[in-house]
Amino acid sequence: MSTPIDISEQAGVRYLHFGSTWVQGAMRIARPWNLELEYTREMMASLLLRDEARWPRKILLIGLGAASLTKFLYRYRPDAHLTIVEIEPDVVAAARHFFKLPEDDKRIHMVIGDGAEFVLSTNKKFDLILVDGFNEHAHPGQLNSLPFYQACRSRLSDQGVMAVNMLGLSKGVLGGFAHILTAFDDRALMFPSCESGNTIAFATEGEPVDITLDDLKAAAIALKEETGLNLLPTLTRLAQARTCANNRLIL
Repeated sequence: MSTPIDISEQAGVRYLHFGSTWVQGAMRIARPWNLELEYTREMMASLLLRDEARWPRKILLIGLGAASLTKFLYRYRPDAHLTIVEIEPDVVAAARHFFKLPEDDKRIHMVIGDGAEFVLSTNKKFDLILVDGFNEHAHPGQLNSLPFYQACRSRLSDQGVMAVNMLGLSKGVLGGFAHILTAFDDRALMFPSCESGNTIAFATEGEPVDITLDDLKAAAIALKEETGLNLLPTLTRLAQARTCANNRLIL
């Protein structure tokens, strides 16, 4: 890897960097299964969009980072099989050594490779696709393109959901979201930007999502009781943004 991987620690939190101060991932050392960064928590709003108890069963993660999403889903969705595509083998090594990435070949399939190429070439279907891949300059490259999002849609099951971390400048975020809208025939929604500047977009395939904000809140309370993850502030911001007509989230 041309850019060195750096590990730092501050106030009980361990951080992953790619040769800069920009944070690529974080783990609270005393609670390694928790989602430390706000945007990772918001990506897990995916779990509120389908009401099947054992959903999702097959998960694809593009970009490993500090393995936060991987560890959360591994722990709280014990029936799920996770495929992770990470382009840099040194990131995988760092996740195992410093961030407690589980060693479980039965449930975790680690692929060293390009995320866009993987999605374009695989014939597997996934219930949940999480896209969180960036280089050291915080650029997603081909992961923010119309062909990639079209391929993601084709790889989603009938209960499929995609969540994308759209970190970047406003023009980049809106441009990327336009690709998602096109690829998914407008079945997509951007949540209000996090304080960190990350914007999470969601898109769905197959069975429609039509859920009231009150039902979303009830699902969030149940998820909090199950996992400790509190998405109620996220839903409050979503309601305040008035992007859900008639207080319904429809995808």
